[in-house]
Amino acid sequence: MKLYLSPGSCSLSAHIALYETGLAFTTEKVNLRQSPHLTESGVDLATINPKGYVPALVLDNGEVLSEGVAIVQYLADLVPEKLLAPANGSMARYRLQEWLTFISSEIHKGFAPLWNPASGDDVKEAALKRLHGRFDWLSGELSGKPFLMGDFTVADGYLFTCLNWMTFLKLPLDAWPVLKAYQERVAARPAVQQALKAEGLA
Repeated sequence: MKLYLSPGSCSLSAHIALYETGLAFTTEKVNLRQSPHLTESGVDLATINPKGYVPALVLDNGEVLSEGVAIVQYLADLVPEKLLAPANGSMARYRLQEWLTFISSEIHKGFAPLWNPASGDDVKEAALKRLHGRFDWLSGELSGKPFLMGDFTVADGYLFTCLNWMTFLKLPLDAWPVLKAYQERVAARPAVQQALKAEGLA
């Protein structure tokens, strides 16, 4: 398998999941700051993923899987013994999908105005206020639990990736000690450290 990624972006979630699986894979970085988005080898990302963004995972049979939520579940299902996702069809699996959807729509996309140079201060302030409300709720959900579902799953790699953007934006998590401690727990996992180092983030 081959993962196309951009360091520190949402593709970090898939990168973490790959290391958690223990399966063989390669990566290629994509420069998202230029247009067209070129890979390290000079290939236009749009020829690999017509949507034009990362992550994109090229499977061993040549198929390309995109969308981080789909990729991490696919990877988890390749190694069910690792318990990175509950069994398909179980209520616990639907709970995992509930978490992944929440992270995607409410946390991941919630950061979008903060990255957009066209966003005015009022737009950024409103986005931060909404994110802070989500952080308040997350703190309650994580209180007394090491991870979102008790044990580590691919949803934790995704939430870690998004919360890590607070560091890039120089916005501390000090107001949410539960989230700060959670970030530290996830960061301590060997697979997470491997992914961070591979992307030049640690």
